[in-house]
Amino acid sequence: MMGPRQEAQGALFYDFSLEDPVPRDHLLRSIDRFVDLSSMRSHIAAFYSHTGRPSIDPELLIRMLIVGYCFGIRSERRLCEEVHLNLAYKWFCR
Repeated sequence: MMGPRQEAQGALFYDFSLEDPVPRDHLLRSIDRFVDLSSMRSHIAAFYSHTGRPSIDPELLIRMLIVGYCFGIRSERRLCEEVHLNLAYKWFCR
């Protein structure tokens, strides 16, 4: 089952944007201009079952794999940790 696209919920007590801490000359900003995966969900939806646990969002998965490739992170477990810690990676993965 294809996992739902999760929208970020606004902060409860302060205003924070991931745009601000990511430098304008960061590698992921350069790549992001050319990566448009918005229509991917509709193309691959037929390959997902309607039963069972929802999977990770396919766009998020591809974006995380791009981060791992660009920064030499070979382990998927380590990649998940890095995306949670690094604001630039979070920004790129949306």
